[in-house]
Formats: sequence, structure tokens, C-alpha cells
Amino acid sequence: MITDYRDAIFYHFYPLGFCGALYKNNTAGRHDYYTETKPINRLQKLNENWLNHIESLGINAIYFGPLFESTYHGYDTADYFWIDRRLGTNHVFKNLVSTLHQKNIRVIVDGVFNHVGRSFWAFKDVIQNHENSQYKDWFYLDFNSNNQFNDGFSYEGWEGCLDLVKLNLQNPNVKNHLFDAASYWIDNFDIDGIRFDVAYCIDKNFLQEISHICKQKKENFWLLGEMIHGDYNKIANKNMLHSATNYECYKGLYSSLNEENYYEIAYALNRQFGSNGIYKNIPLYNFADNHDTDRVASSVNGAQRLFLLYALLFTMPGIPSIYYGSEWGVHAKKDCGDEAVRQEFNIEQISQNPQVNGLCEEIKELSEIRRATTALRYGDYKEIFISNGQLGFLRTFENEKIIVLLNLKQDSVNLDIPCSGLNGQAFDLKNGGTFSIKQEHLSIDIPPFWFRILKLC
Repeated sequence: MITDYRDAIFYHFYPLGFCGALYKNNTAGRHDYYTETKPINRLQKLNENWLNHIESLGINAIYFGPLFESTYHGYDTADYFWIDRRLGTNHVFKNLVSTLHQKNIRVIVDGVFNHVGRSFWAFKDVIQNHENSQYKDWFYLDFNSNNQFNDGFSYEGWEGCLDLVKLNLQNPNVKNHLFDAASYWIDNFDIDGIRFDVAYCIDKNFLQEISHICKQKKENFWLLGEMIHGDYNKIANKNMLHSATNYECYKGLYSSLNEENYYEIAYALNRQFGSNGIYKNIPLYNFADNHDTDRVASSVNGAQRLFLLYALLFTMPGIPSIYYGSEWGVHAKKDCGDEAVRQEFNIEQISQNPQVNGLCEEIKELSEIRRATTALRYGDYKEIFISNGQLGFLRTFENEKIIVLLNLKQDSVNLDIPCSGLNGQAFDLKNGGTFSIKQEHLSIDIPPFWFRILKLC
């Protein structure tokens, strides 16, 4: 099992969607067509066929989106200590983690600690008892006004959304409740890490405290923060989290391809990972899509460009992640609703009828190359060639050197690339064949919409 997460290749599940759970949970105990009252083991959908597929992709870490009891989408937590009844039971999830560990796969879960749902037990007490509730200081409340639900008071929600009630993370009782929850997950489920939802707006003192607790409880426990914007260093540092979601490069990955402008993603890569890169010492979590975005196949103009996108995702600095189903080129747009990009899939049907032929097999090859190549996992980054349609960079770790070359044009190109300090032979790990670097220059052809991954011999 991996001990350094630079060796990780992630697979990201949104469990409620993946498992085909009903849209609404019923924490009040009533039942109708849209709600669930009793636990149903839908996590069993992650069966042998899915696990075999995940292993074939070279996956060694899974990030599970929200798992704990909630009313709707999982980010409106009702109870931090119970697996959502629409997915199963605590026992079911514990057994699933054990199975994944037997396959040397780490398990990261969503920690939604900035806010809770209106069905959260402490907030329900506030609704019932108002100023007399012993939990009134757990939230940001104003009893001199009202809200859209006519509770008789107003309160702060995440980014104005009143279905997501903001927690007071400076309150010692709130903090201890969340510390206990994280400790419970480690002790009872044996999870290997937490992804902090909306980490960009979480109290930094709280992040530091809970990070310390988690790191003390389990060796190699991994902490990831969601950063949609802002400076990743503010949460990913020695006192807080290990990594952050790389939204800056997420946009550049598909946009540079659509605009036929590699300068866009090259700028981000240099800014982040170049010789003066501001995140060169942080293994950022890189992704092409997730539960909050369009499926990448719907973002990229032309299926052939997807192969280039994943080639870059697996060779750039950081940790690559695949969102379940996207390895088959699934299409979906978020403007059709969150559920559209959080689909349920039948693995037999989708694997036999992919929406982009050959993409899954391509990702398997890229994964194998990455796992076999130290420089792609740990190496420095140096741009060696850039034009609108082509990008070349060098990854170096100790004595291993890898040159990655990408061509997004519909015509084959021959490039003369300066390779300062390099001479000798280079073997193409992807396509086969050996090329010579003479007098610190490499003359090489790249097929249309294709790439080369060269290892210097």
C-alpha cells in the first residue's frame, strides 16, 4: 500500500449517484416514493466487477464523496456518525474499506465540516427551542429576524444557501464534536484520509487543529482541501493539509485544447511547478472533472483531444484523479442539474458500449507508464518547447529524465527541440521506438492529436 501520495492514482466516486440512491432521505422516519427510511446496502454496487476494473486502471486510492447521513445530496449532513441509510450501514462501509485495503487501495472520505443540513440534530433542537437551545452557539443565529423557512430566526448559510447551515468552528463544543467524528471514522472504519469540503472558507485554526489530531491518530493519514480559488499554500502546508484540489489547471486542461492554445495550460504549469513555482513542493490533486463540473467529454471539443488531455493529466506534476465513468468518455452537462453529472452506471453496459472508443485502454497504459516512472511521480518540471499547438516539458528525478511532447493539431508535425545538457538515446514509452538527441537538440515527428513520452536511456 502506498505511503507517499505522489505515488497515488485516484478514482473518485460520488456514492449517492453511483449507487442509484433515492434523491431524498427521510430522517423523520416517514416514507414516500422519494424518500428512504431503512438502511439499504447500495454500496454493494461496488462489486467484484467494479473492483476488478478499478484495479485494471492501476488505482491505489479512492476518494468517496459524502457518505454520512444527510437529507439530499450528502453535503447537508444530518449525523456525522452514521453512514447514509440510502447507502447502507456502518458495518457495510467498514467491510468495504477492509476489502479495499486487502487490494492495497487507500480510502479517502469527504469531511463536510463547514456546514450541516437543516436536519442536523443540533440545528433541529434550535428550531424547536430557539434561544433556550443549548446548541444555539453552534451556529450564527439572529433571533431578531426570520428566514424563508419561517423558523423565527435567521442564520448564516454557506454562500447564502440556507439548506447548508454554517457551523461556528470557533465554538469548542462544535470543534470537539467534529474532532470526535474524524477520530471515530479512523478508529471504526480505518479510513486513510479526509477531503475537506469548501476548505477555502473553513476557519484556519480549526483546520490546523483537526489536521494535527488526524496525523497523530494514524501514520500516513492524508489530508486534502477543496480550493476553488485563492492561494493553495494557505491550507496546504506543514501545519495543515497535504494537498489541495487544482482547479487552476482543471480549467486549463480542457480550455487550452479547445482554443488550440497550449500557452494557457503552460502558463499555469510554469506558475505552479516551474523553477520558481509557487506550488512546486505541494503534490496537488489534479483532475479533469468531478461531481461539481461538466463531464470532461462534454467540455472538450472532439473525442481525439481527450487522449491528449489524459496524457497531460498523467504526466504533469501532482496526483491524477479519474472521476468514475469518465474513462469511457461519458457526456453530461451540469446545467442539466447536479444529478446529470452524478450518474449511476451499469459497468457491464458502459464498458461494452463506451462513448469514446479506446479511451479507457489509453488511461490504463498511461497509468502503467506513470507507475513505472519515478520522474513522472516525483520529478521537477521544466518547459522545453511551447507553441499554440505543441507543448514539450522535461520531468527529472535523480538520474531519471522524461520528455513529454504533445501535439493538438490535426496534422503531424516535426519539431526541433532544444534539450540543454542532454545527449544520447530516448525511448518512447508510449509508442515504442528510439530517438537520438544530438548536439543538445531533438528532431522528432509527432502524429496528429497525439503525444510521446520519451525516457532518456
